[in-house]
Formats: sequence, C-alpha cells, structure tokens
Amino acid sequence: MKAVLLAAGIGKRCYPLTLTRPKPLLRLANTTILEHNLKEFADLFDELIIIIGYKGDMIRKLLGDKIHGTKIKYVEQLEQLGTGHAVLQAKEHVKGSFVVCGADDLFFRQDVKDLLKNKGSAVMCHDMEWPESFGVIVEEKGVLKQIVEKPEKFISHQVNTGMYLLQESIFPILESTEKSMRGEFEITDAINQLAAKEQVKVTRADKWLPIGYPWHLLDANKLLLEGMKEDISGKVEKNVTIKGMVKIGKGTVIKAGSYIEGPAIIGENCELGPNCYIRPFTAIGNKCRIGLSEVKNSILMDNVTSKHFAYIGESIIAEGVNIGAGTVIADLRHDNTNVQSFYDEKLVDTNRRKFGAVIADNVKLAIHTSIYPGRKIWPGKFTRPGDIVKSDLL
Repeated sequence: MKAVLLAAGIGKRCYPLTLTRPKPLLRLANTTILEHNLKEFADLFDELIIIIGYKGDMIRKLLGDKIHGTKIKYVEQLEQLGTGHAVLQAKEHVKGSFVVCGADDLFFRQDVKDLLKNKGSAVMCHDMEWPESFGVIVEEKGVLKQIVEKPEKFISHQVNTGMYLLQESIFPILESTEKSMRGEFEITDAINQLAAKEQVKVTRADKWLPIGYPWHLLDANKLLLEGMKEDISGKVEKNVTIKGMVKIGKGTVIKAGSYIEGPAIIGENCELGPNCYIRPFTAIGNKCRIGLSEVKNSILMDNVTSKHFAYIGESIIAEGVNIGAGTVIADLRHDNTNVQSFYDEKLVDTNRRKFGAVIADNVKLAIHTSIYPGRKIWPGKFTRPGDIVKSDLL
C-alpha cells in the first residue's frame, strides 16, 4: 500500500516561520514534523508519494529518494488549489487502497495501524476541546455520515484529522467536485460525496496533534519530549546539575554552573553555560550558544546565540537568531488572560495563558530588547538597543 502526503501548501498561519521553509519542515524536539511522521510510518507502506509545491526543493534535499527503507516519489502541485486538487496529483501513481494525510500535523504509528485494519474506505477522527475550529465528524455506529467544516453550533468533539484510507474510486469524485466557499477543491467535499454513496468507516486517533499556528508547535514539542529517552553524548563539566530526562548531542559542551531540568533536548556541537538555566520542555537545536541566560518551554532551532543575561520563555526561535544581552521575551499578561497574536490583521486567541514570541530566521535583537507576549518578528529584521517590540515587526 502507498501513502500520499500533502506537503505543497504555503502555511500562511505559521508566518513568519514558513516564509523561509515549507510548513512540514517546521522543527520541534529537534526534528521536523515531516521526519517525525515518516519515522512513525516506517514499514507500513511500500512507497511514500509526497505532493510538493511551495519550497518543495527543501523537502527533496532533506529526505532524498528513500527513508527508513521506504521509497519516496515526489509529485509537484504546480498550483495550490486545495487538498482535493493535491490528492488528484497522485492519480497516476496509486492503485487500489491508499492512505492520504497532511504532512504538517503530527500522526502516530498505532493510530495509522488501526486505520489500516479497515476494509474499504475510512476516516480518522480525534476528540478536541475546541471542535469548532475543525471539520467535525458526524457518524452513526462507526459509519461516517458527514464532515461539517467549522460548525457554528456544537455537534460533537470528534474532529477530522485529515488522514483517510481511500480507494482509487475516489478520483472520479474528486474530478467532479466543485470549488468550496473558500475557492478551493476540498478533499472533505469528496469524502462527503463518497459517504453518501457507500460505507465509510470512522476510526479514532489517540495522539494526533494539529499544527495550525506557531504556538501549537510548543504543544507538540512537549508531547514528543515526554516520550524521549535519556541520552547524554556530549561533554558535561563538573558542577552541572541535570534533573529529569535530558538528551545531549555529540560535540556539545555543558559548562560548569549550568542547571538543566528535563525533559529537554540539546542538539550537537552546542556550547551551553557557564551558569545557564534550561527549564523543562525546551528543545535547543544544533550549533547553539547559550550563555548566562534562562530558557523555558521553548523551541530554539539551529545556530541560535543568547550569550548574556537573556530570558526566553514559551517562544519559538528560528535559525540564525542572535539575542542581545539583557533581552527579555515576556510570556505572561498582567491581567492573566490568554495571550493573543495577530494573523491576517485579526487577533487570534492562542488559548495559552503563557506565550512568548515567534522570531523568524536571522533576526538580530540588540541589547536590552523587550518583546511583548504573542509578538512575531519577520526574517532578517533587527532591533536597536532598548527597543520595546509592542507589535509585530514585519
């Protein structure tokens, strides 16, 4: 059986991180979303068909033609016209049963295996606290009746994960499906038509995690770190305190006086300390330099530098960012309400009481920069000494 992974979209809701990489290559727990999924899919499929488009060459370069012993075929979606249109690009490459899923959400092995137990077609659902943000599953005795996109009234906590077991008979339906209200060809419209004609089973995912906005990376990072095994391959000097499950990569040096609370992961060829404080659920990438700074529940990608008296809390810091001395990223509002962040000129509730900043590639923060909670900084931007970032820096 083959799996079709949809990886062509732009991922605008994850700006500014996706201005410089496709969304499936966003990092968490020192891996990409796509690499995590392909590890979970190992040995379950004969071939992986990845539909690429936006910055697709970055995916090709990372994965090559094979991963975990499974062949990869790349198919380009020249225009991003929706999920249904993306699946149609695989028509000439699949026969019989096949699996479809988005490449930018987190899936887990046992859930995929449960889906594959079905005969015929099936959809995978998951219970969510805020179902109104998703396609909601309407079922009867385990059989799909309808997928309702973002219903205004409560229907169910069961939402569509975007993973389907389908047959090649779906392609004529996709070809006849009209554009949705959003102006796209939607796979869910075709699934609804299929469910009206034949039985489509519903299976439940235990651990699926959607990545809609940047702050969802912190939830996914936490989940992966909780399942991590300890592995200290780097050098740890005397008078370093390590508590809990911590993974330290080769070539990394943790200098005296540093205090690390797991679960946490630190990549290869890093230099931490002396006297840094790394708090739980932090992922630090490769070739990072963290001096006398505090990092809490954050994702730092490769080549991040924070040498002097900085505080990084509940934040996502992309590659090549330099954080000047005395920089503080605030992650809590004084009124204790949820942090909000702008998307498409509208404030979006992060549903997080604590959330810091999203800082894109190659940003330079000058000394004593202060950043309000929920703010974003676009690639290559910089601040001046003493700047206060009250709004997104575009």
